[in-house]
Amino acid sequence: MTTHLDPTTTATTAWSPPQTPTGENAADAGREPLVPAPESGEPKQPFVRRLWRGRPEDPRWARAAFLGLLAATLVLYLYGLSASGYANSFYSAAVQAGSQSWKAFFFGSLDAANAITVDKPPASLWPMALSVRIFGLSSWAILVPEVLMGVGTVAVVYAAVRRRFSAAAGLIAGAVLALTPVAALMFRFNNPDAMLALLMAVACYFVIRALEDGRTKWLMWAGAAIGFAFLAKTLQAFLILPPLAVVYAVCAPVSVRKRFGQLAAATGALVLSGGWWVAIVELWPASSRPYIGGSQNNSFLELTFGYNGLGRLNGEETGSVGGGGGGNGGGNWGETGWDRLFGSGIGGQISWLIPAALILLVAGLVATGRARRTSVTRGSFLVWGGALLITMVVFSYMQGIFHEYYTVALAPYIAPLIGMGAVTLWELRGRAWASLTLAGATTATAVWGYVLLNRSSDYLPWLKWLVLVGGLAAALGLIFVSRLGRGLALGVAGIGVVAALAGPTAYTLTTVNEGHTGSIVTAGPAVAGGRGGPGGGGFPGGGRNGQNGQNQQGQQNSQQGQQGQQNGNGFPGGGFGGAMPGQQNGRQNQQNGTGGRMGGMGGGGGMGGLINGASVSDEAKKLLETDSGDYTWVAAAIGAQNAASYQLSTGDPVMAIGGFNGTDPSPTLAQFKQYVTDGKIHYFISGGSGGGMRGSGSDNGTSAQISAWVQANFKQVTVGSATFYDLTQKASG
Repeated sequence: MTTHLDPTTTATTAWSPPQTPTGENAADAGREPLVPAPESGEPKQPFVRRLWRGRPEDPRWARAAFLGLLAATLVLYLYGLSASGYANSFYSAAVQAGSQSWKAFFFGSLDAANAITVDKPPASLWPMALSVRIFGLSSWAILVPEVLMGVGTVAVVYAAVRRRFSAAAGLIAGAVLALTPVAALMFRFNNPDAMLALLMAVACYFVIRALEDGRTKWLMWAGAAIGFAFLAKTLQAFLILPPLAVVYAVCAPVSVRKRFGQLAAATGALVLSGGWWVAIVELWPASSRPYIGGSQNNSFLELTFGYNGLGRLNGEETGSVGGGGGGNGGGNWGETGWDRLFGSGIGGQISWLIPAALILLVAGLVATGRARRTSVTRGSFLVWGGALLITMVVFSYMQGIFHEYYTVALAPYIAPLIGMGAVTLWELRGRAWASLTLAGATTATAVWGYVLLNRSSDYLPWLKWLVLVGGLAAALGLIFVSRLGRGLALGVAGIGVVAALAGPTAYTLTTVNEGHTGSIVTAGPAVAGGRGGPGGGGFPGGGRNGQNGQNQQGQQNSQQGQQGQQNGNGFPGGGFGGAMPGQQNGRQNQQNGTGGRMGGMGGGGGMGGLINGASVSDEAKKLLETDSGDYTWVAAAIGAQNAASYQLSTGDPVMAIGGFNGTDPSPTLAQFKQYVTDGKIHYFISGGSGGGMRGSGSDNGTSAQISAWVQANFKQVTVGSATFYDLTQKASG
């Protein structure tokens, strides 16, 4: 059965064709109930048949097209997956640790000896750690679970849209999501954002299900999804709570009293789903668990509401090396403001279809303006639109740590609005306002696509003209689409879809054709004024030297690093996937810049830093593996990326002093001395980030204190370009 959005039609039974209107809401006609009730006399189809065939009212091509979309997404995201190697070695090291130790698995420890955790809760690590336990440590074992999350997110978005609209709407939404550049990046990467995006889409799906029949269980499942998402990326999971709660409170088809009771039950499900792990960690004796990475007081609650919470909004992240705008509208993480998501560094990641999504959101609400309060069609627009708007506002104005890839959270909200809105206006195309709005959305997409493509002048220069001319031609045709024959009308629509998706598709293909490693990665090619490009991105804000009075050489190196990013297609990009020469130069320059920017903290050698891990030679690996079984940690290094590289190379625990940034006060100098006295650590690896950075754990920086003590008291061992200190041998003299 086709969904009819015209107010002149309605339906008399669940599965009957549209009949004469009865004054009922147009947009909801013929869609309720979605599954025949038992008394209807129609038996349910067997599950396998429903899975393969789809809904009884669907055209025969619909399910085949849906399964084809999922298969194509899977192939696209799996293509060249191993080029990224261990991707973000920070999380890969924690995955490796979790595959070796169930305690490390539970806490999200960076090493199997449980010195310190990652600076996030561990839920996103669990699927990868289980995969590595089963298949062994490899790039595919780590990243395939992320790919499956991407395919799952496409399926959820399709299912959510299909429930109220046609199969075509669901397919458009799914394709838009799959071809969003930042989605193709993060569903092939091992950061927590993939799981977050999946669970946010699942939560919206369940809220829409709850709006259909008012059943409490769907709302509780939504709460549980958001609660579990909290265990992936803490408070970011709660961004969409206000719009979802308001939409249900206003639109649910039950009494007011029951609505608020259901919302209370959903809140309980959320607290239970996300709170059980928090409660265990907070009640667990600190002396027998790893230090909570990213916190300054060994508290997960402090991490949640500080570094990962309010600090992200106001820029005061204690322990951060980047800082935020401090209320000045900008800072080391980029200028804030309403246009932040459209800027040179972020626009090509996510914003291709944002103008169209906003136009279609308004159009969808206008189309359902005369609908009854409980209209699920309007509720669907409000759910996805509310989630999009609140996330956009927060991302646009947050002054703390912000990376381009965070915008993957917007992709599951943009895609449904495109699918739902386009089909809504298409079915109302006989009305002038609908055809004009559809043409306007197509025009906005074409013009904005041209602008984005023009920022990479050497990147497929012909494509921007195809997008602009094709999009404007389609928009012109859409103005008069009601006067065209069926075949010509579909042709115009097809041209519009191709023009709209050509730009993001090209960026996506570029993204999957490159490996991405390090902590800051971006999709697509390098752009003017951005820090993107194959392989990743650079340090935020162009360096901190001017603000902190670091040496001029550091400033010069930082500028060289930025130039290297632009000329060399970005930073970081190598290590595992055969980086291009330009990428290697950009990465090396950026490391030099980082050394100057941070004042050369942690000792010499340039063996790795805040953003990238180290390059581990065979000689260094052999050195650490010698007598490794006699030590709890074969080595200790300042900063998690530095430690992770050696741990992944040797397979043995390496202590990350100071956590990710090297600024966490763990271990203290006294604790580290005790570890050395007890013979638990063999080597100290020179280099890495940390030391005296802002927000370090003491006046002089815990990492800097440890580094200075080691260098003054223990024998230096040089292996190639790497410098180690043997903690079992005192320095001579």
